[in-house]
Amino acid sequence: MRIVLVRPKSAGNVGAVARAMKNLGLNDLRLVAPRRGSETAAVVRSVHAADVLARAQRHPTLAEAIADCAWVVGTTCRPGSYRRRMLSPREAAQEVVSIAAANRAALVFGPEDHGLSNEDLKRCHELVTIPTHSSYPSLNLAQAVGICCYELFLARHAARTPVPALATSDRLERLYDQLRRALLHIGFLHGANPEHIMFTLRRIFGRAHLDAREAAIWTGIARQIEWFAEGGREVAEEKRRRGLRLK
Repeated sequence: MRIVLVRPKSAGNVGAVARAMKNLGLNDLRLVAPRRGSETAAVVRSVHAADVLARAQRHPTLAEAIADCAWVVGTTCRPGSYRRRMLSPREAAQEVVSIAAANRAALVFGPEDHGLSNEDLKRCHELVTIPTHSSYPSLNLAQAVGICCYELFLARHAARTPVPALATSDRLERLYDQLRRALLHIGFLHGANPEHIMFTLRRIFGRAHLDAREAAIWTGIARQIEWFAEGGREVAEEKRRRGLRLK
């Protein structure tokens, strides 16, 4: 299970996250465009988890940090049109652990001041929010990571049915790029804001748990739609008149 911190602002928080991870048996930490800070502060806050910090990998973008992951869960405390289906850590943990048995999975946390952006969230298959009191719903980054890791720790020790290997995030992004082009060609997506509908389609495909073959089939369907819209219809009709196979 991978923990991804997107644009973290405090080195001390990164160290505290490493400590929480080691407390609960996790060691794969990824940092996306972290703000430069005191490495000493990170090590001090990590206490005996300096090894987790030392192994942490840095990436310029979230896409690169999760490229090899088949299941990505984003965390948020803010409602919005792209944040309608949100699970608690306990509700999400069992599914995450089942998928992680045969796939790389990631739990993604945003910056301390405003959390993950909509651009970040579109790369997540599920969203998690931690229930808190309405008088002060915002959690410290390390606290949020600790709560989610604790639920994952409990779920790992419960009976589960493993989910087979799924298509990686990188593979799904290629599908979404092809699907976007195809749906723009036929006028299904609005050219000024194609991501509004694409966000919903991402969530639908995410819940379908596509494997690599299924993702390739859908990519092929989208490619065929684009070909048909670009003039392939005439070619197809000519082949039908001549009794030839389309492919």
